[in-house]
Amino acid sequence: MLGRWTVLTLLLAFSWFLGGCGASRAVRDPEYARLACAIARSQASADPSAEAVPPVLDRLAGPQPVEVYIEFALAQNPEIHAARKQVEVAAYRVPQAASLEDPTLSVMGFPFVPNVPQTASGRETVRMSATQEIPWVGKLRARAAVAEAEVEVARRRLATAELEVIEQVKRAYYELYFVQRSLRIATDERRLLDEIVKIAQLKYQTGEVSQQDVLRAQLEVSNLENELIRLRQERASTQAQLARLLHVSPETPLAALERLPDDQVPTDLERLYEQAVASRPELHAQLAMIERDRQNLDLARLGYFPDLALTVDWAEMSRRRAMAPTADGLDDVGIGMMVNVPIYRKRLDASVREAEAQTVASAREYDALRDRTVEQVKDLYAQAASQHELIGLFRNEIVPKAEQAFEASLAAYQAGRTDFLQLLDNWRQVLRFQVALARLESQLQQTLAALERLVGGELPGQQSTTESR
Repeated sequence: MLGRWTVLTLLLAFSWFLGGCGASRAVRDPEYARLACAIARSQASADPSAEAVPPVLDRLAGPQPVEVYIEFALAQNPEIHAARKQVEVAAYRVPQAASLEDPTLSVMGFPFVPNVPQTASGRETVRMSATQEIPWVGKLRARAAVAEAEVEVARRRLATAELEVIEQVKRAYYELYFVQRSLRIATDERRLLDEIVKIAQLKYQTGEVSQQDVLRAQLEVSNLENELIRLRQERASTQAQLARLLHVSPETPLAALERLPDDQVPTDLERLYEQAVASRPELHAQLAMIERDRQNLDLARLGYFPDLALTVDWAEMSRRRAMAPTADGLDDVGIGMMVNVPIYRKRLDASVREAEAQTVASAREYDALRDRTVEQVKDLYAQAASQHELIGLFRNEIVPKAEQAFEASLAAYQAGRTDFLQLLDNWRQVLRFQVALARLESQLQQTLAALERLVGGELPGQQSTTESR
C-alpha cells in the first residue's frame, strides 16, 4: 500500500516532468536568438533608430548587372525571409496535427476525517485518474493531411514572393537604367546646345540674326537644366526603391549598366500559355488549397464517428479509522471508457456541406486565376512584341533620320538658309526621340520581367534583337 508521501513524491515528479527542466524557455531557432539579442540591444541603445537603418554596402556601389542585385535580394529581402519562415511555421504544425492531445491527470485527496468515502475495503484517502482522448480511426491522419497541404501552400507562396521580388528588382533596375540614360542624353544634348548658343551669339555679333535667337537658345538651356534637376531627383528616388528591395541603405550608390544586354522577346505564345499554367506558383498554391479543402471534407465526414476517452483510476484505501469490520486496505484500480455520441445530425451535415462548398469554391477560384493568367500572358506578350517593333523602328529609322535632319538644319542655319526656330525644333526632336527610345528599352525589359513572373521562370523561345541595333 502506497503512503501519502509516496503520492506526493509522484505528483512532484510529474510536475517536474511537465516543467521540462526549463526546456519551455529554451531557444531552438538561431534566428530567433539573434532577433532577441537585437531587440535587447535596441532597448539598451541610446538611439535605437540609428541602428534600425540598413547599412551602406560599398560592394554594391557603381554599375552592376541586374543578376547581382537579384542574387543579393533573394538572400536579404525581408519579405522573402518572412515567406520562408511561414513555410517553417506550417511545417511545425504537421506533427501537432498528427499528435494525440495531452492526457489529463486528476488527483483527489480526503484529509478531513470522518468526511471521507468509506467502502468495504476501508477508508479512501487519495484517488488518482489519468484520461487519454483517442480520436476515431483516420482523424489524426486527416488532420495531418490538412496541415501538409498548408505547407504546400506556404511553399508556393514563398516561390511567389521570390518571383515578385525578382520582378520588382528588375523593374526598379530598368527604371534606373532609363533615368541614367536620360541623364546622359540630356547632358550630351546640353553640350550640343551650348555650341548652338555660341553659334547664335556669333551670328548676332556679326548682325546676321536678331537677339531673339540668342535669348531663345539661352531659354532652351534653362529648360534643359530644369530637366536635368528633375532627372537627378528621379535617379535618387529609384535608387532608394532598389535599395529597399535589397535591404540596404538608400545611401548606397546603386547603378545600372550603361548598356543593356541584347533584347530577348518570346516567339511562341502557346508555350507561354502552357508554361504559365504548369509553373505559375499562385496556381499551384490554389491547387494545394483545393487539396486542403478535400482533406477537411474527409475530416468533416469522420465527425459522424465517436471519439474515445480511456481512463485509468486508482484509489488508496486504508484500514485506519475504517468503519467496515471487513476492511482489508486493498487499493482500488479501475479502467473506464467514454465516447461522445454524435447525435446532432444537422450540425454534422452542415459541417460536411460547408467543406464541400469550400472545395468547390476553391476549384472555381483556381479556374478564375487560370483564366486571368492566360489573359495576362497574352496582354504582356502583345506589349513585348509591340515594344520590340517600336525599338527597331526608333533605332533604324526615327532617331537616325532625326539626327540627320538636325545636322542639316544646323548647317543651313550657319549658312543663313533656315531660321533658328526650325533648328531648335529639330534639336528638340532628337532629344525627344532618343529619350523615347531609352524609355522603350526600359519598358520592354520591365514587360519581360512581368512575363517571367507570370510564367514562373525563364521565358521559352526568346528571340534576340541584336540585328535591329
